Amino acid sequence: MYKVRRWVVRHSRSFETIYQLFEKLLVKLHPLLAKIGYQRMEKPVAKLEQLCKGLLFDCKMCGQCALSSTGMSCSMNCPKNLRNGPCGGVRQNGNCEVKPQMRCVWMDAWQGSQAMLSSDRIHIVQLPVSHNLQGTSAWLRKVRQVVQYQESKKR
Repeated sequence: MYKVRRWVVRHSRSFETIYQLFEKLLVKLHPLLAKIGYQRMEKPVAKLEQLCKGLLFDCKMCGQCALSSTGMSCSMNCPKNLRNGPCGGVRQNGNCEVKPQMRCVWMDAWQGSQAMLSSDRIHIVQLPVSHNLQGTSAWLRKVRQVVQYQESKKR
């Protein structure tokens, strides 16, 4: 997993494009998802999300995905679960102070973000994790947010 996770960060621009296309597809599926019911879709979509994102990003399924803001590096892989940058204990070689054999998640996040078209998103402050969303689908949550935003702009 670790090598795949590092590879994805090195190819963050490609994954950013794939994510944007996937998001558009999911938003187009909103009428169908709404008809079936988001609650009914939660478990199967969360399982699929866990499979895909777990393989690529070593995702911890926090339910509040910030990959598009953190250079495709999952901040929940930080042993201290820091959501907004490194702790200050980063070793000189860029590795983690808690797990010296692992590169700091935030060093990867910065590297990945600089390759992305939306490189400024790394400066967005992430809210603390709401643990009641653990294991839920961030994809479905994002679709509802985008649709809500689009509807509010129509008013």
